[in-house]
Amino acid sequence: MSENAKNAVQRAMIYCRARITKDEPLRYISHLDYASMMQRAIRRAKIPAAYSEGFNPHMKLSFASALSVGVTSNAEYMDLELARPMEEHAIGESLRPALPEGVRLIALRVMAGKPKALMSLTDEAVYEITVPLCGAFSDAQKVLEDFNATKECTFLRKTPKKTREIEVRQYLCGNLYAEAAEDDLLRLVMAIRITPGGSVKPQEILALLCERFSLLVHAETALVHRSALLCNGQDLLSAGGAKP
Repeated sequence: MSENAKNAVQRAMIYCRARITKDEPLRYISHLDYASMMQRAIRRAKIPAAYSEGFNPHMKLSFASALSVGVTSNAEYMDLELARPMEEHAIGESLRPALPEGVRLIALRVMAGKPKALMSLTDEAVYEITVPLCGAFSDAQKVLEDFNATKECTFLRKTPKKTREIEVRQYLCGNLYAEAAEDDLLRLVMAIRITPGGSVKPQEILALLCERFSLLVHAETALVHRSALLCNGQDLLSAGGAKP
């Protein structure tokens, strides 16, 4: 085997997976801009990222389920292929000070072998919606009880090209529940399935609760936060082992 071939094999076997955040300062940054910011941070940190070959080489960096604009998260995951070995603690120490405002490194793991793709692993997302409450908290609880008691519930998803009816219960992992937050705020918590056939957005669930179940909130000022991305109930740092 030539030296170049040996290097290619070695490069393909060195990956790190990180859990990072998208905090309030980046709420309205698109996923593409967020990914570009992370590429610049990796270059600033002088981490030996691997690049594709060809006329327009790009960093071998991938993410899990893309976050909608306007949503914050402390459960963003990225996989980075390395061109040469580097210790976990050294990657973290180099990356943390290079991150832009609004991104924090929560955890990082160097993986043995090429891991399964984050997009294929992710099957559940947990969201929190914090929204000003118009009525009593007990009324909101009753709305959720009524919704949770339904076996099927449809929502009309409207796009510029078409309108499609979505059955939302198939995408929910269990029931919705609510917490009373400070300053007359309601916090809704929901776990949503991510399937090959599609999913549903937390904002669509909130709209459904308002339109069909008369939840009295100021939905236009709702803040949406993703608190977890999971695979079979596990954090993606521990769920995605190397391919055999």
